[in-house]
Amino acid sequence: MRNRIFFICGSMNQTTQMHQISRCLPEYEHSFSPYYCDGLHEMWRRLGWMEFTIIGDKLANRCRTYLQNHNLPIDYQGKSRPYDLVVTCSDVYLQRNIRDNRIVLVQEGITDAESILFRFVKRFRFLPRWLAGTSATGLSDAYRAFCVASDGYREFFIRKGVRPEKIIVTGIPNFDDCQRYCRNDFPHKHYVLVCTSPLRETFQGEDREAFIRRATEIAGSRQLIFKLHPNEEVERATREIHQHAPGAMVFSTGSAEEMIAKCDVLITRFSSTAFVGIALGKETHSDFDMDELRRLMPVQNGSAALNIASVCRRFLEED
Repeated sequence: MRNRIFFICGSMNQTTQMHQISRCLPEYEHSFSPYYCDGLHEMWRRLGWMEFTIIGDKLANRCRTYLQNHNLPIDYQGKSRPYDLVVTCSDVYLQRNIRDNRIVLVQEGITDAESILFRFVKRFRFLPRWLAGTSATGLSDAYRAFCVASDGYREFFIRKGVRPEKIIVTGIPNFDDCQRYCRNDFPHKHYVLVCTSPLRETFQGEDREAFIRRATEIAGSRQLIFKLHPNEEVERATREIHQHAPGAMVFSTGSAEEMIAKCDVLITRFSSTAFVGIALGKETHSDFDMDELRRLMPVQNGSAALNIASVCRRFLEED
């Protein structure tokens, strides 16, 4: 009987990374699930109170559609069978039915800035990690290995309190070969691209008008294009952009990475897309410190999925 691997997906970035890893493990049986929760959090999800997270129906349905379109076996919440290994995109929430499994955690991309909530979560371990968002990534210590993007990120997570012996620098699949995004048919070029962040949707607040005006100042006479984050309220965001930057183009779908490959300037707030801009030599603006982002830059090894698969294979062959 073949060993079984359960891949817990989430956003499209997380989901496509899980898919790439699974392709490098053809000798095992796979099942996939959108991100899920249990207990009180599941009740909140059903009431629609978790829509700002990857647990919400909007992103879960987008994930499910991707899995169906690629004919990937779905086992929502991992209920249909026991698994020999779980590969998950996040440990800020740890589902009850995987806590006794061997787990491999894969870094998604950039993490949230450390707020006062991060300090509370780190000090008072009874508090739910999700209160601190992705800044609490790695703090569960429930996994056998944590696959991260670079040596810079290894030091970054050690500073946060992650055990060094569990961190393995593998690269992360969607950011290990940014040059591949240059091969695309996006019809525009030499523009200033703005990749937004869903700060209001996650109750962090944002002066969107000021952000748009800053983007127009940077763009000057150049074409301005906005790529909205998938979790944004599209109608509101589009209306604001048309009001404060009348000549700008707005895209709510499409590959942000391919749009970055054709732009001259990239403007972000708290987005992993900044890494693509840096890797491709674009003039990049971010709310994160740019020197820090360059230090954290994911390794461009073109083999992150293979490396993570090797980590998974090692634990599956322990028996």
